[in-house]
Amino acid sequence: MRDIVSCFSENAVGVSPLSVSCKAYSGNACISPPLVPAVRNVVICTYRASLSTQRKVLITVTWSRTHSGPGLTIGFGSDPSEVFGVNMNGSRFSRRKKGRQAMESRGSRIEVFWDFSDATYDSGPEPLDGFYVLVVIDSEKVLLLGDGPKLVKPPQSRFSLLSRTEHFSGNSVYSTRSRLGNTGPVHKIMVKYAGDSDGSGSGQGLHVWIDGKVVVRVRRLRWNFRGNQTIFLDGLLVDMMWNVYDWFFNPGTGSAVFMFRTRSGLDSRLWLEEKVAGKDEDRGEFSLSIYASKSP
Repeated sequence: MRDIVSCFSENAVGVSPLSVSCKAYSGNACISPPLVPAVRNVVICTYRASLSTQRKVLITVTWSRTHSGPGLTIGFGSDPSEVFGVNMNGSRFSRRKKGRQAMESRGSRIEVFWDFSDATYDSGPEPLDGFYVLVVIDSEKVLLLGDGPKLVKPPQSRFSLLSRTEHFSGNSVYSTRSRLGNTGPVHKIMVKYAGDSDGSGSGQGLHVWIDGKVVVRVRRLRWNFRGNQTIFLDGLLVDMMWNVYDWFFNPGTGSAVFMFRTRSGLDSRLWLEEKVAGKDEDRGEFSLSIYASKSP
């Protein structure tokens, strides 16, 4: 990620949300004809749990969907061996909608309980409701996702969502719903790419919508393939950064990256590479990343 962040200015430009309709701007502001949103294949959420012993644990939850069905992977810390793989293919998923796994790690006993018996999905890999995933470390509930069993109380420890990463493929419209942090309303976030018909590059544009309002508009995208702007949302400064270099110069395998990150205060600078790498996790900031491939 160093090559991405190093290309950005540390002085973001403030952008006020503007109400917009397709009739209000040129054809670049809206994609015509309307396109079906791209498919979300993977969602990765990183949580930090604080145990009663003051120990902090990073938990990475990965939801995925392939041709064989939905899957769930739960990792702890940075050790690749400390990973639970749950329901990783269609046949196992149909037989193991409810279960439990346990392992020993660094002197602690980790248990994961799950129940997808009544889970409902949309087109993405993450269930909407009718499910729960419970993580227990040394008999202490540290993370509870979903509806939760009626007899299970919320975790005694505090846990917070540090980052959310979504991977899309196909088409040129990338849409999601997310809080920009642990509190506040859920926002509808949409990234649209508008190409030109003559291949000159002058008509290519990028538009970012939040709750139906355009907050970022980038013209001549082939020349402005990297950049950043600041959005004021929910009383917070949110840095929005984009890198679509691979769309133009490595189209076979490359993906565009769109990042949203809250700042801890008005005097904070644009977040730097160390924060992207997860070295500044105690500041309470949140990041949402969208990796977008235009290939199926």
